[in-house]
Amino acid sequence: MPITRPKSRAPLGTEPERWQTALTSIEPNKILIRGYPLDEMMGRLSFADAVYLLLMGELPTPAIGRMMNAVLVSSLDHGVAPPSTLAARNVATSGAPLKDCVAAGVLAFGPRHGGDIESCMRFLDTGLSLVRSGRSLQQAAEAVVEEYEKGREAPPGFGHRFHTRDPRAARLFQMALELELEGEHVRLIRVIERELSGRSEAFGRPLPVNVDGAIAAISADLGFAYELGNAVFLISRLPGLIAHAHEERTRQAPLRQIDPKDHDYDGSAQRRLPDRR
Repeated sequence: MPITRPKSRAPLGTEPERWQTALTSIEPNKILIRGYPLDEMMGRLSFADAVYLLLMGELPTPAIGRMMNAVLVSSLDHGVAPPSTLAARNVATSGAPLKDCVAAGVLAFGPRHGGDIESCMRFLDTGLSLVRSGRSLQQAAEAVVEEYEKGREAPPGFGHRFHTRDPRAARLFQMALELELEGEHVRLIRVIERELSGRSEAFGRPLPVNVDGAIAAISADLGFAYELGNAVFLISRLPGLIAHAHEERTRQAPLRQIDPKDHDYDGSAQRRLPDRR
């Protein structure tokens, strides 16, 4: 069978069409990220500020920078049980390189783990479309909740297998209020949470907002595209995957069978953060 090759877009003898990027400009001795010299960003912008700049195209305000930093910290790690962590540790126990272990963890992200943020952003926009058509926040919340109640399925961004009140979500909402960044998505998700609290029997369990829901609402209020909501979680969780893979390789015997229920925590006891003001 003859091999078919893709046809060239440019006629023979002409230069191929040049494509465009607005992210990074590289010249001899100069690196510009969205127009800003990278060496000047170093030491002046936080990592969260730089991530926001790269994803959104402009520098964040001080309030948005603090909010972005809190969002990235919120999903840094969640113990040994999440599927992504177990995937990273299982690959690490084989002796695979660190990058392979982390890649395995990233591949374990899915609709039920790390992928709920985009779904929740779309869910909230469905509710806000009702608000823009004339309904109140309460009426919109009732309408979108009823659709999930029919199938006894939790809406994306609500409920947690371990927490009855996700402390990460509560702190993010507190910061959004304090920083005056609480927008229509956050306001709607809080109303939906109250609506769900009155219908816990119909769903068979309490359904508080989880960290995915909080990140979804805040990311949407900050103007992030749907797919970038999941990207924020991915950026946040990478250090946790790296730490787990490294600990597995340095503390545990190779080729072991990993059961997360068998582990004991032997790290530091609870301690207070230093005052860095």
